[in-house]
Amino acid sequence: MKPFKHRKKRIILLSFTFAVIGFGLWFSGSNLYKFSKGFFANKTDAATMQVVEVTKPSKEETDEELYSSRPKMGEEIGELYIPKLNATLPIYHGTNEDELEKGVGHFAGSVLPGENDNSVLSGHRDTVFRKLGEVGEGDVLIVRTSAGEFTYKVNKVRIVDENDRTVIVPKPSETLTVSTCYPFEFIGSAPERYVLVAYLASKTVS
Repeated sequence: MKPFKHRKKRIILLSFTFAVIGFGLWFSGSNLYKFSKGFFANKTDAATMQVVEVTKPSKEETDEELYSSRPKMGEEIGELYIPKLNATLPIYHGTNEDELEKGVGHFAGSVLPGENDNSVLSGHRDTVFRKLGEVGEGDVLIVRTSAGEFTYKVNKVRIVDENDRTVIVPKPSETLTVSTCYPFEFIGSAPERYVLVAYLASKTVS
């Protein structure tokens, strides 16, 4: 009987030993996988952060200062040259009647010509923009200011209601929007606007 009892104890002891070893191997393998996964995830995150930090442009690189100071209302800021009409028109800061009587008005709520956004110019259809209807897609508009010369190419012509505010909305790139009353032959206060939307094609900075 004693040999049988000893054999039984040995079997139980061996079974317990194998169970402990098996559990230990399983536990080690499971934690090793989690550790490896977390380690490589952290390495990937660190690499991604490094890429973002290296490739992200600084404010100085994306925001070029063209003008050292902002113009005052009524101040002449440059000229608009329209090759199609062989016309050179003075541009004044502001779109009140005082500015529009003298030439083309620059909407004060928009950026200055050449800056990154939508620069808006307006003029009367019976004075400076009498022949603006002859200008259309593909034609060139050149603005000269103290900051340099900016050449825009018209890529869209729009006819909008006089109260349409989309004419002055911000743009993602250098844009020149030129508008005047429409129809050109209309007698009295015209109900619409003739709008040229042009994008910067080239520039020469002073």
